Amino acid sequence: MKIVIAPDSFKESLSALEVASEIEAGMREIYPDAEYLKLPMADGGEGTVQALIDASGGQRIERVVTGPLGQPVQGFYGLMGDGRTAVIEMAAASGLELLTAQQRDALHATTYGTGQLIRAALDAGARHFILGVGGSATNDGGAGMLQALGARLLAGDRRELEAGGAALAALEQIDLSGFDQRLAQSTFQIACDVDNPLVGPHGASAIFGPQKGATPQQVAQLDAALQQYAAVLERQFGQRVADLPGAGAGGGIAAAMLVFLRGRLRPGSEIVAQAVGLANAIASADLVLTGEGRVDGQTVHGKTPIGVARLARQYGKPVIAIGGCLGNGVELVYQHGIAASVAAVSRPCTVAQALAEARQNLRLAARNVAALLKLGQGL
Repeated sequence: MKIVIAPDSFKESLSALEVASEIEAGMREIYPDAEYLKLPMADGGEGTVQALIDASGGQRIERVVTGPLGQPVQGFYGLMGDGRTAVIEMAAASGLELLTAQQRDALHATTYGTGQLIRAALDAGARHFILGVGGSATNDGGAGMLQALGARLLAGDRRELEAGGAALAALEQIDLSGFDQRLAQSTFQIACDVDNPLVGPHGASAIFGPQKGATPQQVAQLDAALQQYAAVLERQFGQRVADLPGAGAGGGIAAAMLVFLRGRLRPGSEIVAQAVGLANAIASADLVLTGEGRVDGQTVHGKTPIGVARLARQYGKPVIAIGGCLGNGVELVYQHGIAASVAAVSRPCTVAQALAEARQNLRLAARNVAALLKLGQGL
């Protein structure tokens, strides 16, 4: 029997590879002679870099870069085993988790550090990029990223704009004469699971601005600034991004990537699945196991277990999901190819206890899944 194990990480406790390893250990207690193939997964958010370097034999590279409010931060990117594919989580340089709740400042937060990570990966020889845009603290339309890559964003008096989304209200021209020429020989995939446009009532500012610290008045200010940004992009480069689905991802950084880096928007789980060769693995499997920290109604919105299940359904393979816990709406996952879901937590406990006991809980849950399968085979 061949079993493919393709989970996401369990946030704040185990990486995707560690989750897969514990599931394998539990399954082996009942099926010691089965063939196991571990493929760490992610959906483009936190853990994507680690999942892809684990799956490809790559390496994590750390760099001190500019944080969302200009402070130095220890950022990182992944270089996959082929030596030419870089994986970047925008949150590692420009993320909300780098700021306290009191420090959040959507007006001035910049994506400059994300651009520095791209440039560092270019220096390392990367020419294919996978960029996860979740968890950003920014609303600057990717302006900071462009500046880090050599572009100049200019006001009407040729003054270079200051950092942050609010400054885009004065934008009149983008000078690409110093833009890194290596970008023209590079390809970019944007791991994006939202379809929000750049501006408007469903745009980057209105939907994501408040969680980044923007007041209602600042949301309106930021939206107007991004409208000016979109107008310059259309006038100068002939590309309309204001109402383009997905352009608002990552505080609008997706818009900049689409226009200047010829990026392609794709679901994060789909990008990772392709990178690790999940389809070929599932095609020859008898059983697929997946999971994430919480399996619930939100799982169906592009999260890893559903991406795995949809691919498995194409090959007629059964899928079981193991979650750190099961939440409201978990029954929705059964409509998307998951046959059964199991919670790793087996007793009432605090979140801290669940995180501390994640390894043994997960191994026991996998062991119980295997025992039930074995029992079913004998009936």
